[in-house]
Amino acid sequence: MKVDAGLGTQMELVPEQVREIEALGFDGVRVAEMNHDPFLPLALAAEHSQTLELATSIAVAFARTPMLLANLGHDLNAYSKGRFTLGLGSQIKPHITKRFSMPWGKPAAQMRELVLAMQAIWANWYEGKALEFVGEYYRHTLMTPAFTPRNTQYGAPKVILAAVGPLMTEVAGEVADGMIIHPFSTLEFIESVTLPAIQRGLDKSGRNMDDFELSYSNFVVSGNNEEQIQQSKQETCERIAFYGSTPAYRGVLESIGAGDLQPELNAMSKQGRWKEMGTLISDEVLNAFAVVGEPDALVPEIKRRYGAFVKRTSASFEFLESEKRKELIAQLQAE
Repeated sequence: MKVDAGLGTQMELVPEQVREIEALGFDGVRVAEMNHDPFLPLALAAEHSQTLELATSIAVAFARTPMLLANLGHDLNAYSKGRFTLGLGSQIKPHITKRFSMPWGKPAAQMRELVLAMQAIWANWYEGKALEFVGEYYRHTLMTPAFTPRNTQYGAPKVILAAVGPLMTEVAGEVADGMIIHPFSTLEFIESVTLPAIQRGLDKSGRNMDDFELSYSNFVVSGNNEEQIQQSKQETCERIAFYGSTPAYRGVLESIGAGDLQPELNAMSKQGRWKEMGTLISDEVLNAFAVVGEPDALVPEIKRRYGAFVKRTSASFEFLESEKRKELIAQLQAE
C-alpha cells in the first residue's frame, strides 16, 4: 500500500509539515475541505517537497464548476510536475444548497457528468480537440487560445471520487482513476456493495482493477498506554456515531446487523447529543469499523482485512514517535 498523511490548512505551518512528512517516508499528502480551502495548502506542499504525491481528499465538487476544477487541477498538476490528484466528493444536499448556495441534482448522474465535462475540457487543452460538451447539468462549448493553458507537458491530473452508495461507486468505476472508500465502511459492506459496484463501472469503461486505485483509511484505535487507548476509543466511537446518524449511511450499519441504530443516532443528533451518541457504539460495532489493538498489531490486521484490494491508505499513526511511525509506514508499504 501507498501511505498518505493528512496535511493541515494553517498556511504558515505547511512548509515545515510537508518536509517532516516527506522525511518520515510517506508517499503523499492529502488535504480535506473542512474550514479552509483544500487547494492552497497543496500549492505550498508542491513547492516544499520533491517526491510527495498531492491530493484533495476531498474537495466539494458541486460547490464548483467543471471549468473551475479543470483550471485548479491543471495548475496544481503542472506546478507539481505531475504529482497532483484531484479528489472530489459530492457532499450532501443541505450543504450544497444552504452552505454553498449551489444547485443540487441527482448526485451520481451529476458527478458523472462533471467528471466527463472536465475530461472534455482537458482534451481540448492537451489534445486540441474541439470543446463541445452539452449535458443535463453542464455545458461547455467555448474555449479560445487566450484562455487555454500553455504549460501542458504534464497533462491532466488523475481524478478520484469519494463514494458510499452503489450509484456513486459505480460512477467512480466508470469515469474516475480511483476511489476513496468512506471511513464509515465495514468489510462486509465493502465486499457486498462497494467492490461489485466498482466492477460494474469498470466493465462499462472497458477497464479492470489494475487500472483503478482504491484508497481506504479505516478507523484505528490504539495508543502508547491505556489512557491513550481509551481516549482513542471514545473519539472513534463518537465519530462512528456521527456518521451513523446520516440516513444515507444506514446500509453500512445494516451490513453488520445494526441498522436499527441509525434512526436512534439520527434523533439524538437533532437534539445535539453528540457526546452521548458515542456511548451507543458497542465494542462489536466498533470492531467492525476500526482496527483495535497495540501498535505492533495494527499493520498485520489492516493488511489481513484490506490488503487484497486497497492500494492506498492514510494510516499515519500520529500517536507514535517518529522512528516507530517510520517502521509502521514501511510495513504498510512492503509487499
